[in-house]
Amino acid sequence: MKQTAFLLPLLLLASCVKPKPLPVMGTVPPFQLTAQSGEDFDSKSLNGQIWIADFIYTTCPGPCPLMTRQMRQLQDNTAREMGDVKLVSFTVDPVHDTPPVLAAYAKHFRMDPARWWFLTGGQSRLNDLGLSFKLNTVDGSLSHSTRLVLVDRHMRIRGYYLSEEDAFLPQLMHDIRQLEQDKS
Repeated sequence: MKQTAFLLPLLLLASCVKPKPLPVMGTVPPFQLTAQSGEDFDSKSLNGQIWIADFIYTTCPGPCPLMTRQMRQLQDNTAREMGDVKLVSFTVDPVHDTPPVLAAYAKHFRMDPARWWFLTGGQSRLNDLGLSFKLNTVDGSLSHSTRLVLVDRHMRIRGYYLSEEDAFLPQLMHDIRQLEQDKS
């Protein structure tokens, strides 16, 4: 009984502690690319939105299908809990990953076209983005990071999540909820 009386005030106090703000790790520059639909995509449409990004390619024999399944899981989880979170998958193979190829890939993974975009464009633009995300170059080698990136409403990078780590999805969902609560 004495333990419970002692622990209850501590639990109440802990629930009042404000979470530590997520660090700002960089800024995503404005960009214009082409979506899987063939339509122009302007990053301005992401202003004011929380979003998750990754870099993949459709013929990847390694981690890309797993990363895309994880993005699909994030699409489903955030739809239930916080429907305005967006997802963006950038190709590292713009020569092969044309809008029709990306559209077929997106359909295979049952993406929600209102919330998730697969983007392609010129190699130099994609390279600049890969570097601004501090992830990888897009230089024709098809090598890329397996990290997902959390971006806040002000186009600031707030977290990196290694897709191979078992606990990354719960941590990412936690961090999304934290950004959701921060309306600034």
